Amino acid sequence: MSSDSLKNHVQKAFAWATLAAVFLPSIARSQDRRADRPNVLFLLADDQRADTIAAWGNTHIRTPNIDSIVHRGFSFRNHYCFGSNSGAVCLPSRAMLMSGKTWLQIKNDLSGVETLPERLSKSGYAVFATGKWHNGEASFVRSFPEARSVFFGGMADHRKVPIADVHDGKVVNRRVAEKFSSVEFADAAVEYLESRQTDDPFFCYVAFTAPHDPRDPPDSFKRMYYDNRPPLPDNYAPEPKFDNGLTVNVRDENLAPYPRTKEVISDQLCEYYGMITHLDEQVGRILAALEKRGRTRNTIVIYSADHGLAIGSHGLLGKQSLYEHSMKAPLVIAGPGIPAGRSTEAFTYHFDLFPTICDFAAVSPPESLAGFSLKPILTGEQTRIRDSIFLPYGNLMRSIRDDRWKLIVYPPINYRELFDLKNDPGETRNLADEPRNAEHVERLIALMKSWREKTGDRQPLEVDAPKSKDVSFKGFDRKPDPWQPDWIVKKYFQMKSTESSSNPN
Repeated sequence: MSSDSLKNHVQKAFAWATLAAVFLPSIARSQDRRADRPNVLFLLADDQRADTIAAWGNTHIRTPNIDSIVHRGFSFRNHYCFGSNSGAVCLPSRAMLMSGKTWLQIKNDLSGVETLPERLSKSGYAVFATGKWHNGEASFVRSFPEARSVFFGGMADHRKVPIADVHDGKVVNRRVAEKFSSVEFADAAVEYLESRQTDDPFFCYVAFTAPHDPRDPPDSFKRMYYDNRPPLPDNYAPEPKFDNGLTVNVRDENLAPYPRTKEVISDQLCEYYGMITHLDEQVGRILAALEKRGRTRNTIVIYSADHGLAIGSHGLLGKQSLYEHSMKAPLVIAGPGIPAGRSTEAFTYHFDLFPTICDFAAVSPPESLAGFSLKPILTGEQTRIRDSIFLPYGNLMRSIRDDRWKLIVYPPINYRELFDLKNDPGETRNLADEPRNAEHVERLIALMKSWREKTGDRQPLEVDAPKSKDVSFKGFDRKPDPWQPDWIVKKYFQMKSTESSSNPN
């Protein structure tokens, strides 16, 4: 080799060595960051009130596995669904969760919106889902090209849920599940967690249909509460005091006759608690699978629900109201770097979880999201991200609350409710007409106006010709939906309003 050739060879080798010295550590760091990015296991219940977790103070319910997430995680005690544009509150709730936007900004079918799993997938996450998806098949298959035991709908008999799988972005293997819904979905999640062979980060979304009605848990789970009954809600009432626009001929409200007797509400509460405890058992199976594979230490576990439920509160059964029991939901986050056994009263929404997950996953969130990352609260950098909560519901209701006071406005009937949540957390004493509270009403209306301008809400807060707020249930003909099992139809529909249930308190 000539001296010139040797010189050129040495220069090239030196150049490659220099490039390697510069870029290979950077590549390695990038790979390390990818390997260190946490997995995300998102467990979502359906219709679960925020006050139905034992570790949050409910001594009458058994939720040992959800409790375990609470004990090793961070609890958000003022977590909300941002109202609704539908009687099926789960529709906008889940759309807001997956889009990071309010229902005022998007369609319920998520058309034209990049979803959270789409964003994560583009950034190297494996994404998988099982369970309920009420926002259309098209948005699901582009969000989760691989999925198992997916229920495309709002509700079903838990023992006969129509499900399908998704493979390569196509819906396949449509069938009726042979197992109880919570078991079916837990099985799919467990199989996914146990079959993973790579260390690439994953996003596993498990959307249960429990404790949504039909409230038909396995018999042993009903019996444990029939035999040891929880108390009725403190704000139990036999009938609602006025018509909010969703009290008559609403499917949820058809599930028991008016007036709601204590006996009937007690039975339904036992059945509801039974559904939650059975769901909790399946949550435990999923957590055990995560631990078995050694992934607990590097997995963010999120437990939440799409919204709450009345179950006798304010004379209601469903979630079609802006009271705390309906719009609040559980939210617990546990995992690496998250303080254990801590909680906050900070105000949060479902759409905050999109940027929060992106923050933990080192993924840039889309622009113009309505939510904010909760990571600064989890790390102690901030104590809150907003000072108030605004809840819009179709054209029927608007609510605003701060740390103490809450105002609900009902435009079609020109009616208002004001509650002092510090002294009346059950929202039982309407203080709106008391002259001494006029300044609170005025201040909250101004705060609501600010929220409305920020969110693009155009619904008038009063009308020129209001409807009557009086509510009447005379001649109310309740009919069961096709998903209720025979024993529920017999027990709750083939009875007169004055009759008691078969399991008296």
